Amino acid sequence: MENHMSLITSLITAAEESAHNELPMSPFGYAGIAVAVFVALGVVVWSYRDVANRHSDKFNAAHDDQHTPGH
Repeated sequence: MENHMSLITSLITAAEESAHNELPMSPFGYAGIAVAVFVALGVVVWSYRDVANRHSDKFNAAHDDQHTPGH
């Protein structure tokens, strides 16, 4: 049984040594990319802030045509 435990232990040790990978850039680089993506998405959301008000006159005109006063 001792031979099996040493085999398992050596396999685990070898797997841990081979699984150690360095990041291709610093963690601050990843943070900078994440901030840039969130800012870009914020700009996209911000660009749609007044779309409903731009077309409200068209919606009101179509809505008024369908309903007659007094009904």
